[in-house]
Amino acid sequence: MEKKFKRTLITTALPYANGPVHIGHLAGVYVPADIYARYLRLRGQEVIMVGGSDEHGVPITIKAKAEGVTPQDIVDRYHAIIRDSMQGLGISFDVYSRTTSDIHSETASEFFRRLYDKGEFVEKTSMQLYDEQAGQFLADRYVTGECPHCHAQGAYGDQCEKCGTSLNATDLINPRSAITGNVPVLRETHHWYLPLDRWESRLREWILEGHKEWKVNVYGQCKSWLDLGLQPRAVSRDLDWGVPVPVEGAEGKVLYVWFDAPIGYISNTKELLPDSWERWWKDPESRVINFIGKDNIVFHCIVFPAMLMAYGDNYQLPDNVPANEFLNLEGDKISTSRNWAVWLHEYLRDFPGKQDVLRYVLTANAPETKDNDFTWRDFQARNNSELVAILGNFVNRALVLTQKYYGGEVQPAGELAEADRAVFDELRRLKSEMETALDTFHFREALKLAMDMARTGNRYLQETEPWKLAKTDPARTATVLNVAVQICANLAIAFEPFLPFMSEKLVGMLGGDNISWDMLGCDDLVPAGTRLGQPELLFEKIEDDVIQAQVDRLTRIKEENRLKSWRPAPQQPDVDFDTFCKADLRVATVLDCVKVPKADKLLQFTLDDGTGTPRTIVSGIARYYDPADLIGKQVCFIANLPVRKLRGIESQGMILSAEDRDGRLVVMGPTGAVAPGAQVK
Repeated sequence: MEKKFKRTLITTALPYANGPVHIGHLAGVYVPADIYARYLRLRGQEVIMVGGSDEHGVPITIKAKAEGVTPQDIVDRYHAIIRDSMQGLGISFDVYSRTTSDIHSETASEFFRRLYDKGEFVEKTSMQLYDEQAGQFLADRYVTGECPHCHAQGAYGDQCEKCGTSLNATDLINPRSAITGNVPVLRETHHWYLPLDRWESRLREWILEGHKEWKVNVYGQCKSWLDLGLQPRAVSRDLDWGVPVPVEGAEGKVLYVWFDAPIGYISNTKELLPDSWERWWKDPESRVINFIGKDNIVFHCIVFPAMLMAYGDNYQLPDNVPANEFLNLEGDKISTSRNWAVWLHEYLRDFPGKQDVLRYVLTANAPETKDNDFTWRDFQARNNSELVAILGNFVNRALVLTQKYYGGEVQPAGELAEADRAVFDELRRLKSEMETALDTFHFREALKLAMDMARTGNRYLQETEPWKLAKTDPARTATVLNVAVQICANLAIAFEPFLPFMSEKLVGMLGGDNISWDMLGCDDLVPAGTRLGQPELLFEKIEDDVIQAQVDRLTRIKEENRLKSWRPAPQQPDVDFDTFCKADLRVATVLDCVKVPKADKLLQFTLDDGTGTPRTIVSGIARYYDPADLIGKQVCFIANLPVRKLRGIESQGMILSAEDRDGRLVVMGPTGAVAPGAQVK
């Protein structure tokens, strides 16, 4: 039998304060969490949602070093951007704090110290990479090298961004310090470890037996980790940025960010409710729901629960961890370091008043069971064909017709016809299905059901045609438009968790104020005699040029990234001098140059090579040159290659060209005029 709880504490993964929030964060964590919090509030339940910025960890120190500022400067800047942009999108935190706060430092220190005093840690000595010039141990992100799996250069000590493989810094081939560029050495250090294996049996029973209702992706990942066997995990690092390890002899060591950050949920609750926070964490009638992305599943389902188990004192373990998969952008993985993202603060600037459009699209495309993709064309299509043409269209028609025929005053409804009652039956059916979807964290399905309510309204108006009835049956017209207004009120309730700005505006136009979930499905939400506000469009069409500007921005970013990532091709294996000398390199003057028919890449050159007989060479550089521009130029070519047929043309050699960082081929030639046929030496 399902357990009933008195209250719900919703936590959201703490975003790193080394950059702004992007749509991947929103779709994975913050929009779903806000939908759920708003839904529970509408139902009159006791709920709080806590969040904050994760302001410790190596990515922040790397950003600070790159900019020549302090880590505090970085987190102060991005915490404000994140906090303000979340508020701008309507993410309804009851508290949004930060891990550099005094209360967090005190809470995290006390948490560590209690586990330390209880003997819950083990101390281990290990060999770690050390930069002798910088005089410090290197965190994983401070080590770069060649990936041992895909052999990409520039892989980090914790992960290769090209192939996605998780790594240890000591796995890298030819590791280098990201601080000085020097080759690091191995040096002995000691740290405290949380022995997860000590809690494996209890975790296995709690998750695999007690939470089979968890999402398949979450349950499956937990089972994989447990089946592999849990190992001790370090809870401290050699760094100078973070919460200091609160024991003697731990100078220069801080709490590892994965241990530090989830304690932020507790410290945030303390900050919000200093006198009653324990009721939310330790009362068996309270439940904790962790909203996270799939990259944090192990920390929230295995590591953090093990920490709470080790601490004791009746801490409640998470009741559910509805993690989402990843959202991609225009077919590519979102990347903060490559600026391949749609940043929330920039969206709010570029699309003022369209917070709900983004919320709608991210929910409709939510990566609930698998990775999904955000594209600007889909964003435009969903706005224009769904928000404008379905939801906005129905509300506007209902209110404009009421304004036209009755001066905006809601008329009393006569006896409801079968068609009228069927509408409210349908709304109540959809409400029931929405509740099932929302209670089980299927927000994409719940949003679709809410839009089906709007479709029901459109269908009702289309079938009853009140604009025709007004000429023949005024009493029936009044009833139909009363029903239409009641549908609008129902839509304001159904969409409030998803589109809070639209809902608030619509409630205002209907002359109401307070709404609740219990009202959804009722046929008398707007009393007769209510004077409606002036009808306003809830959504407006987004034009092609607006979307094209965003597409062009991403195209520029992709090109910039390609140029930044350019590296010279690896040097070919050595050849002996005699072999090299066998290549006969010469200079020729271009007598003629034309495109090869039906071959987009090929140009046919006719060359004066000094022999008195024109030489023909076919070269694949057509996309980079206008043939007429090459006539009269001098080029270098290899004269002693075997003749090769290309598109039926005998090519007598190869023209030399170099590939620039932008992929463009540049024909090589002498810097000054030389005699045709001159050898290159």
